[in-house]
Amino acid sequence: MSIPRLKNKSPVVHRAMWKSVPALAAACLGFAVSAGPAKAQSQPPQGLSESVAAIVNDDIISTFDMAQRMRLLIATSGIQPTQQNLPQFQREALSGLVDERLQLQELRRVEREQKMEIVPTDEDVDQQLTEMASENNANLEQFTNALAAQGIGISTLREQIRAQSGWQRWVRGRFGSRLRIGDDQVKAEMERIAAAASRPQYQIAEVFIDAARVGGMETALGGAEQLVAQMQQGAPFPAVARQFSASPSAAVGGDVGWITAGEMPPEVDVALEQMRPGQLSRPIPVRDGVYIVYLRDRRAGASSVTVSLKQAAIALPQGAAEADLAAARARLTELRGQLRGCEGVEEAAARFQGVVAGDLGEAELGDLSPAFRNAVETLSPGQTSEPIRTTVGMHILTVCGRGAGGAGEVSAEEIEGRLYGQQLSMIARRYMRDLRTAATIETR
Repeated sequence: MSIPRLKNKSPVVHRAMWKSVPALAAACLGFAVSAGPAKAQSQPPQGLSESVAAIVNDDIISTFDMAQRMRLLIATSGIQPTQQNLPQFQREALSGLVDERLQLQELRRVEREQKMEIVPTDEDVDQQLTEMASENNANLEQFTNALAAQGIGISTLREQIRAQSGWQRWVRGRFGSRLRIGDDQVKAEMERIAAAASRPQYQIAEVFIDAARVGGMETALGGAEQLVAQMQQGAPFPAVARQFSASPSAAVGGDVGWITAGEMPPEVDVALEQMRPGQLSRPIPVRDGVYIVYLRDRRAGASSVTVSLKQAAIALPQGAAEADLAAARARLTELRGQLRGCEGVEEAAARFQGVVAGDLGEAELGDLSPAFRNAVETLSPGQTSEPIRTTVGMHILTVCGRGAGGAGEVSAEEIEGRLYGQQLSMIARRYMRDLRTAATIETR
């Protein structure tokens, strides 16, 4: 059994970037790293000495902890370690461990002061591990063995789950009940959505590398280039986003959902305009970092008109004789008289020699060629155009459907839920920022 990546429904608490630990070399992991993708050794290295990687308020993070977390990151991200991306894994491993130490310290402080239980028990963690194993089509023993085969002790995952789930529970319990999304906020958001409905809309996922957290724009750009290369080689976008993105969307694998042109930085909008659904962008530098976006789908604004079409056509070269053109026009005119909407277009066309019919799908009216657009812009669903001459032949078009582009109406409940999630995420990030500011953190 192998686990190229781990599936876990629990959101991953995002981590700030910290300086890498120079003493933690590739040999500490037992990975044979090179300029290209590399495979991990199945057994951990022997005879390594353990030292201090960082101290967080007198709580020690060892180089062994670092190595274990790096192995877990590699397993969950689907990215193979190389000389180029190893510093990224170091930064993410250390930042994750630092944040989790701060979270557990804060939770235990609250437990002492308020005489309440917040930190998940061993039984709570075991239940989450069992669910995670099930999502990976295994039982807990098989799951543990699969981790061990990659040199990962189950304890490193246990402590990650304990910190993250306890923190999420505490933040939601402390602040969630106090959040109130007013009707005026919902109304303002609905008005903003309505005003933007005529603009192009994109369904995207994102990875954002914060330049300030990784040591500058050059480092951010280089790291983003490596991530793009790994995703092009098969590393899953959601796993990469969970481990490397500085955006709140990292908790859901980078999924942003539908956005309107103008909601992202201008540089991202320019890139999206040139992308096709299913395409991964190159790194996109912006003022404070670098974006990588994956375009899942796109749609026209609500003010545009979309049409779904079927066509029947006769191939004719550009210099066809007038007699051939007249014959083709006559055949298509006769076929047009037999059509009753889009039903049976292909069957009817098959009875005419040289006529080929097919479904053209749905398109925005403005994207059609001028000849096709002029022919169908005044037609209603079920109507068929007069024969149209193009450089490749003679055509008739039947309109199967017609409507407005863009998304359907978003309910007030959906908007309220979105605003609630955004505000809770903002509070959690501010809380973590305050803990880091107040903490004494020393890296070795």
